[in-house]
Amino acid sequence: MKPTSKLFFLLLFPLFLLSCEQVYTPKPRGYLRIDLPEKAYRSYDSLENYRFSYPTYAKVVNDLFTAEEKDWINIEFPDFDGNLYLSYKAIDNNLSVYVEDARNMLMQHMPKASGISDSLVILPEREIYGVVNQLSGKGVASPLQFYLTDSTNHFIRAALYFNIRPNNDSMAPVIDFIKQDIRHLINTLEWK
Repeated sequence: MKPTSKLFFLLLFPLFLLSCEQVYTPKPRGYLRIDLPEKAYRSYDSLENYRFSYPTYAKVVNDLFTAEEKDWINIEFPDFDGNLYLSYKAIDNNLSVYVEDARNMLMQHMPKASGISDSLVILPEREIYGVVNQLSGKGVASPLQFYLTDSTNHFIRAALYFNIRPNNDSMAPVIDFIKQDIRHLINTLEWK
């Protein structure tokens, strides 16, 4: 090697080493894209005490664990691996017991919840009253629960669950999507 090429190499080599410095910047966590179906509803009138409309991309099945309770059903959302569990009770001067049970089941989620927002349901023309509770927090197993009643004869309690490890941050679009379906169910509910 010629002395000038050695000098050139010695000057460029440190520059080469300095120019290869890599700065690592962490990328934000990504989630899978969720394709949401078009909203469409159908009527469900196979129960003894109430009827409602539910999404066409869901299916209504009888609750297998409570065969003696004929008006207990599950609305399955197969595309989202989730279920809305609906339980029905006839009121016999025990409305306060059912409301307290609903509150106790809601409070079981408090250790994982960062907050609960509730909204009243008051539809006097159809005698429907109740409370919808939305639980926030990454590890909450049931992000949405509600109960509805006519205050004298009927009481329905419902809870939304997904068959996955709770991560409500990534499930937020699905939860919001199903929340619209639940709102539609409440607005179309009729007592028999």
